[in-house]
Amino acid sequence: MEATAHARFQRFGARKVAQTLEQIRGKSVLNAEQLLPNIPRVAAVMISKTVRSAAANLNVRAGRKLAPESVFIKQVWVGQGPMSNMKRVLPAPMGRAMQFKRKVCHLTVVVTDEK
Repeated sequence: MEATAHARFQRFGARKVAQTLEQIRGKSVLNAEQLLPNIPRVAAVMISKTVRSAAANLNVRAGRKLAPESVFIKQVWVGQGPMSNMKRVLPAPMGRAMQFKRKVCHLTVVVTDEK
């Protein structure tokens, strides 16, 4: 059985989140929860919450409490979100204003109770 959790419109760059995801892909939820606080990335907190949410969704779908060591991360990926929403301004030379876009990402975690 599988369950999914999404974290959408998170203010992190997709590339930096993907570097953290490489370290937890294929591991058990218990192993990932122990590993994520030791990764020196701010996005690790958001990833940890999403993994916990996916595991809780699996418990609801299964109808019983599953042990975290028997729940595995089957797939996890991140995609670039829209940058058109969060346009910001930086000061530029000669009194001008230059626009830059804040990056957002969409995270998806799929967990399963099968190895």
